[in-house]
Amino acid sequence: MTGVATVVVVGAASRDIVDDDPRGWRLGGGVSYSALVLARLGLRVRALIGADAEASRADELQLLIDAGVDLVVAPLERGPVFINRETPNGRIQEALEASDPVTTGALPSSWRGSGGWLLAPVAAELPDEWATVPTQESLVCVGWQGLLRVVTAGSRVGRVAPGPSPVVRRANLVGVGRDDLDPATDLDALAAHVGPGGTLLVTNGVRGGIEIDVDVAGRPARHRTWPIIPADVVVDPTGAGDTFLAGVFAARLEPRLVGGREGGWDLRLGAAAASLCCEAPGLTGVPDRAAVARRMARTTPLA
Repeated sequence: MTGVATVVVVGAASRDIVDDDPRGWRLGGGVSYSALVLARLGLRVRALIGADAEASRADELQLLIDAGVDLVVAPLERGPVFINRETPNGRIQEALEASDPVTTGALPSSWRGSGGWLLAPVAAELPDEWATVPTQESLVCVGWQGLLRVVTAGSRVGRVAPGPSPVVRRANLVGVGRDDLDPATDLDALAAHVGPGGTLLVTNGVRGGIEIDVDVAGRPARHRTWPIIPADVVVDPTGAGDTFLAGVFAARLEPRLVGGREGGWDLRLGAAAASLCCEAPGLTGVPDRAAVARRMARTTPLA
């Protein structure tokens, strides 16, 4: 595509403890998955990635560079380190290390006029000041679950109840996982925290998810569910939610990828990308545009 949109992706890279990598960990975090999938879908991507000393030397960063990502690493004394365990009742996450904040002062000044922003915290490392950085005309996407985590070194990751947030209020598109919320959460009340005219996406694992569009008065105006696109084989589900959200946002920034939102093809693009992401370990599962198109060909439009 010519004249493609530019999107800035911000967050801290995590180190996820695994037993099948010689380092004992793999690079993760929403910022890593989001930047890579956006670039492989053909967008122009700038990524500000907070990283501790070990993460800043990760081989996976070369995947982003090879995909065309303009990468700036913000050095952190402490970066998030997690142990993730998948259970029938959802993911259990333990923190071996918390994260220092990634502040707006680390952002290159030349990036501030970008038309798209994806704020992808993983350990509540993005302070409220990030809400003031995008211009009024920019499209903003936020991975809300990363702001709802209480990360303390040596403890199981806790949750805080979602409430008013300047970052979420600024967003045009907000994603959150159902397992990051209390089961009794009223999703319409949750959507009221999103900015007027915005969209809340609530993913729910193998059950797919629900999209809630908010009108200009801040009231839920439309609900639409989507099914997952099953992976051919599930090797590693880490990052699938981040990949889904980035895929949907790519379609919002570049409607030419799917021809617009009619028929829910933006959701299907995200679901296809997430499906493929599960089929290989870590960032190696993040698909390119051609693979996503082939996976989408299995689907039909949503009502």
